[in-house]
Amino acid sequence: MFYNNLIFRWINKLSPVQLILLFYLIAVIVSTAMLALPVAHQDEVNIPFIDVLFTAVSAISVTGLSTITIADTFSTTGFFLLALILQLGGVGVMAVGTFIWLLIGKKIGLRERRLIMTDQNQTTFGGLVRLIKQIVLVILTIEFIGFIILGTHFLQYFPTASEAYMQGFFGAISATTNGGFDITGQSLIPFKDDYFVQFINMLLIIFGAIGYPVLIELKEYMFAGSEKRKHLRFTLFTKVTTLTFLVLIVVGTVFIMLLDIGGFFSDKSWHEILFYSLFQSITTRSGGLSTMDVSQLTESNHFFMSFLMFIGASPSSAGGGIRTTTFALVIIFMITYARGGGSIRIFNREVYEDDLLKAVTVTLMAGIFVFISVLVVSIVEPFRLSEILFEITSAFGTVGLSLGITSELSTFSKVIMMILMFIGRVGIITFLFMFKNSKKSGKFHYPKEKMIIG
Repeated sequence: MFYNNLIFRWINKLSPVQLILLFYLIAVIVSTAMLALPVAHQDEVNIPFIDVLFTAVSAISVTGLSTITIADTFSTTGFFLLALILQLGGVGVMAVGTFIWLLIGKKIGLRERRLIMTDQNQTTFGGLVRLIKQIVLVILTIEFIGFIILGTHFLQYFPTASEAYMQGFFGAISATTNGGFDITGQSLIPFKDDYFVQFINMLLIIFGAIGYPVLIELKEYMFAGSEKRKHLRFTLFTKVTTLTFLVLIVVGTVFIMLLDIGGFFSDKSWHEILFYSLFQSITTRSGGLSTMDVSQLTESNHFFMSFLMFIGASPSSAGGGIRTTTFALVIIFMITYARGGGSIRIFNREVYEDDLLKAVTVTLMAGIFVFISVLVVSIVEPFRLSEILFEITSAFGTVGLSLGITSELSTFSKVIMMILMFIGRVGIITFLFMFKNSKKSGKFHYPKEKMIIG
């Protein structure tokens, strides 16, 4: 009883951010235990603990990087457990927990609402429970439709209906949560000529990466009556996120195409080049699935794709990275400053200085994390710098694309990758706020003095 009270008092002293991180750590521990179960493995398959832990962290962070071959390691039970972990990581620990609380009739109090607000990157308490309901409903609906479409289409590829629908079930969850795992053993390379499968997977990846608030606003707009639709206004977040997301996809497609037009794409038809480039551009948002061996692309393309993975997906989504809105704000700020402007204006709205400060901080800290990680790993590993950068940004962006060196990394480098995947999933701001001083600073100010900059 004494220890229970002690633990309870300790938990009560934690801030919402620290609690969220604690819940994610607990989720990693439970996921590791689940994936370590003998029933989750194929017969006579033994996995080292570090690889089980790596897979669990990769699944909770919905990254998809793996040091083992999923199809050759896990049993059907293991596939279901992995899909469950992907679902937990994709929707968010607090979203799943809140939904369970609602199902059993538990009242959502102020403390729980603060945790939800932190986990979902929200700024107000209003409508949080409704938001969680909407997120779970939208994601499950998208996954179910994807499962039916893919499973039915896979009947022509697999000998039995159960195998086809199992592939459709896991594939729909992996793509929608941006998990990047596959049970084909070759990602989507077996479907490199099937544009229907690629199109469905691209849609699912976009739905999972563009941000849950965007999906909810789109749903409300589509199902609103004609009169109500006239008065609906998309938020600034939705406008900036959608525009940035689409621009990154288009620019990514064009550059991936141009950087390998004399290489991998030299003997390909126009439609093959288009779908290869488009799919790789979309999957760098945070998808991790691939229709080709990306190691066959030029080193220039590896650097460019590393940049795309560093940006990652949108806030309040299943993806990681610095996030699309962060990238957009930093770019707009630089353009505005260069032109002598003051406040940041987007779509006839001004951006709060606090949001701009967060965007710059996230970009700077993410760059520092990636730089230090690349430096350290390059010291202990024999691989080229471009290969290490690719794996590091893939981990931080929770993407899951790989040049094939992840399984060959040392335990030390795997730990660094796991830390990056974890930070990429919870977000830089959430991670930094773990160290926030709870004491309020005094109301006095020191004298200001100009600094020479640049």
